[in-house]
Amino acid sequence: MKKIIPLIIATNITACSSISDWSVEESYNDDIKVEQAANENSTDVKTANALVSESEEASLAPKPRLDNENVMTANDASLKFQNDYRSHLLGKMNEMGKQQPNRGGRDKNINFYVRGLMQDLVSNMKYVNSSTPIAVTSFVMLDSDFQYSDILGKQISESFIHEVHKFGIPVIDFKTTDFVRVTPDGDFIFSKDYLELEGDLPIKYAVAGTLTKQLTGYLINARVVGIDSKAVVASAQGFLPNNVVNQLTSSGFNDGIPVVSSERNVD
Repeated sequence: MKKIIPLIIATNITACSSISDWSVEESYNDDIKVEQAANENSTDVKTANALVSESEEASLAPKPRLDNENVMTANDASLKFQNDYRSHLLGKMNEMGKQQPNRGGRDKNINFYVRGLMQDLVSNMKYVNSSTPIAVTSFVMLDSDFQYSDILGKQISESFIHEVHKFGIPVIDFKTTDFVRVTPDGDFIFSKDYLELEGDLPIKYAVAGTLTKQLTGYLINARVVGIDSKAVVASAQGFLPNNVVNQLTSSGFNDGIPVVSSERNVD
């Protein structure tokens, strides 16, 4: 009996110790679970706050404009077009000035002066842009009946075709036919017969001008005119000295009289 009692007491003490250890371990595990749950809750709160912040930023951000608001008016497009070209032109002129030496007046041809006229047109041009096709007509003498243009007026228009095209405006060459004429003398697509030319062309504006003879050269009055409105949307004035004009020579006629024979002697 005396031996049994200590055994029972020892067993109870061992059991109590085991129970105590189990309780401590269970409490420790519970604390870990609580801490993990708190961390998860904290992460969820941070994520939720981030989503709310992004949502608020998105709501405060400017909304995209409607399609009809994104459409640029013709005047705005023209102004943007001119500003972009002026910046490009100034940079190009500076670059060319560094690469090329200054040329004397005798080295300048008619294209040099037409280029200056084009720069003046650009500086005050309105409404004309890359979506408004333009035509270039022959320049005529101011004191004429506007029914005749000599080689000077025709060459000025040819030079303007190049300058307007460089500016980025679509140029319509209305003297171009719908076919190529093949002949023993050459192959041609241009014509001065209005019956062979297209009559319905999408021309919105036209480059035109007049010439006034002076003692030392020609005064040029150039302008861009609306086909439908007849409104002048750009204008420029310049001067062509006689030494430049005299460089132009007729290809074979002077006042209707041949000055160069079309027949060539072959040795």
